[in-house]
Amino acid sequence: MRLDVLALQAAMVSHNRLAESATAFASELATRLGCERVSVGFVEDRFSRVVALSHGAIANGTEMLRVIGAAMDESIEQAATVVLPAPPGHVPQIVLAHEELLRRDGGMVCTLPLVVKRQLVGAVQLQFRQVGPVLPEQLADWEHAVALLGPVLHFMRRSERPWRERLRDRARRIRADLRAPDNGRLRLGLAGLLLALGILVAVPMEYRVGGNARVEGAIQRVLVAPADGFIRHNHVRPGDPVKAGQVLAELAEQDLQLERNKWSSELAQHENSYAAAMARADRTQLVISQARADEARAQLALVDEQLGRIRLEAPFDGVVIRGDLSQSLGAPVQRGDVLLTIAPKDRFRVIIEVDERDIARIRVAQQGSLALSALPWDTLPLRIARITPLASPVEGKNVFEVEATLENQPDSLRPGLRGVARISVGEAPLLWSWTHRLTDWLRLKAWGLWGS
Repeated sequence: MRLDVLALQAAMVSHNRLAESATAFASELATRLGCERVSVGFVEDRFSRVVALSHGAIANGTEMLRVIGAAMDESIEQAATVVLPAPPGHVPQIVLAHEELLRRDGGMVCTLPLVVKRQLVGAVQLQFRQVGPVLPEQLADWEHAVALLGPVLHFMRRSERPWRERLRDRARRIRADLRAPDNGRLRLGLAGLLLALGILVAVPMEYRVGGNARVEGAIQRVLVAPADGFIRHNHVRPGDPVKAGQVLAELAEQDLQLERNKWSSELAQHENSYAAAMARADRTQLVISQARADEARAQLALVDEQLGRIRLEAPFDGVVIRGDLSQSLGAPVQRGDVLLTIAPKDRFRVIIEVDERDIARIRVAQQGSLALSALPWDTLPLRIARITPLASPVEGKNVFEVEATLENQPDSLRPGLRGVARISVGEAPLLWSWTHRLTDWLRLKAWGLWGS
């Protein structure tokens, strides 16, 4: 009668732990074959250790478990099934431990090695009370069942082992594979891996620090409202080129003209009062009239100065980069309000936002490169000119603004362009370049937890 492998498997997988699953497998196998006892063992530290007995049976002390394990070792070391008493025509084998087991229990014993991936990992031992002939078909059926179901127990056992033991076994298997004469490809791959790791650790490469960057004019001149008033005319918009002295915008002058007429009238009155006081020789009135006339002259000069500045002119040749007044004609403005911003169109600077974790590596005169979103096909060389000694929060992190100058400026460059800059700060191994952020973060966290 052939063994029902599915029934044996169902008995095994109905449990989650190795001891319970192995006991269920041994019990089911003993019931179907009529065995007195079925033992399951696995190799640990080069010797077999019994992990389960059928029907939860308790062997007669540790000495019996030792004898069972020794019999399993005989089968594993010979890499063959051991049957005692041996059937007729059976190949001679070493059966010293099996003979000792039979002297204790009597009957018949059959030990089948458990093989997983061409590696002997354990054994299953069948003990019968009655001695009877074992047919080759029966033996083949038992070996087939153990070959199919044994690996399931092996993988359950391996998953329950502590990680240290699993790591040790893994290292032992790797050493065994490396020593095998037919694993030259594996040794070559490992040598290549070690070589690559050595390059990552020892060979210095250029290390660059990066950050978001923006292009600004080397000079930015802000034109503000000279006095309270209203926007009358606008002649330029952002992006328009301008020449030095060109009128860019004008404020309404009606209020200032009324103010000027007021102070002109008051000045004339005070001058007439001054002349009348002189004619009367009234020294007191003379002094008062003279002081009021001086005040009116000063106010008149102030109004004239404001009238002279209602026309906003370009201070130099450049381009308007900010301020669209075409949508604000007639709108009121207050003195000091920013109306326009002018920058030169042929002189630029680059502002790089460097993370605070990298700012210590930045030095003046270091070289770098700039890639703009509008010109991704062309990188521009740059040189660090100045480091701002103050951090500011940007998108949830602290950054320092580093000013750089461009060594060549293409005609397509415009103020306001944005991109990414990379600054060469020296040489470092690639492995350090890839992992130093993580190690710095771990060091900081450890200091925060245990530092004093």
